[in-house]
Amino acid sequence: MRKKLTNKDNYEPKCAYCTYGRLSPNGENILCSKKGIMDPDNSCRRYKYDVLKRKPKSQIVIRPADPEDFKL
Repeated sequence: MRKKLTNKDNYEPKCAYCTYGRLSPNGENILCSKKGIMDPDNSCRRYKYDVLKRKPKSQIVIRPADPEDFKL
């Protein structure tokens, strides 16, 4: 049985996350090897999800417990 590394079904297909696309030098468009110049939010039928292109959400910073919090 093969395990899934990511839950890619939860992500909306975007050229910004595609294997075939690269960010253009101006940073506004995606240069696709299959379709040419594309908008980052578009996708085509050749879309293939690349895990390493998605930036994860930042983690929540948890402050250390203060002894005053546990006093009644």
